[in-house]
Amino acid sequence: MAVKLSKADELSQMNTAELKYQILELTKDRDIEPLNKKVLFYQNELSPLFEELSRRNPFPTPEEQEPVVLGVWTPVWSTIPFQDILPGRIHDQSYQIFHPDGYYANIARYAPGDKFSFLKDISKRLLAYDLMVLQKFEVQNGQWHIQNVGIEQAFRIREVPLDIDKAESWFTAIVQSKLQRTDPLKAPNLSNLDQTLVKKVKKAFLAIPQLEHLYIDDDFRLIKTQREAKQRPSYTVAVRPLLTIPHGT
Repeated sequence: MAVKLSKADELSQMNTAELKYQILELTKDRDIEPLNKKVLFYQNELSPLFEELSRRNPFPTPEEQEPVVLGVWTPVWSTIPFQDILPGRIHDQSYQIFHPDGYYANIARYAPGDKFSFLKDISKRLLAYDLMVLQKFEVQNGQWHIQNVGIEQAFRIREVPLDIDKAESWFTAIVQSKLQRTDPLKAPNLSNLDQTLVKKVKKAFLAIPQLEHLYIDDDFRLIKTQREAKQRPSYTVAVRPLLTIPHGT
């Protein structure tokens, strides 16, 4: 009589490449779903895969992870609430960029369309809204330390995509300007946004994020984050931009 394997046993018999591919397959085209649905999806479908990969993390300590994380990553699926705090995020123009100087940026383009009114006094048909959350990172005593240091925004022509080179150039220019100043940490000026959204953005900005790499290699990351201790953890799947993401058959 054949013994039926448990889900954990089945996953333990898969190789690492298969586990990574399965996560990409499962999350394909699902990042646009409502947050509550994504949280349930993580709990019911993804968490066993995350747990199995975390046991195989080739760089288990933050000290080992720091040089591996440098460069550009694309988040392909996430339960971070802030990521979609504004409507209309263009998912293939969203980036996480880590620089050797200790600066880190989350960059996304938003094109909300006429049905949304969170932007005031701009032509929503012609312009896109680019948002950058600028942070500093370092590893101390076996932990990642993240500090928010700024929020930058720009209105740009929507027809010109925010590609990696443009995102990198914008990030580098902002960091260079920051290095020339010694401004204290303060909530950003977002007077061009709806005031309800401004309150949410400022609250997120003033928090001290916690970050943990459950798994990281040269082209694939599973990240656990928390904005504050009492908040529900968030989970993100990120890949290098050149990694092929499954598109079905």
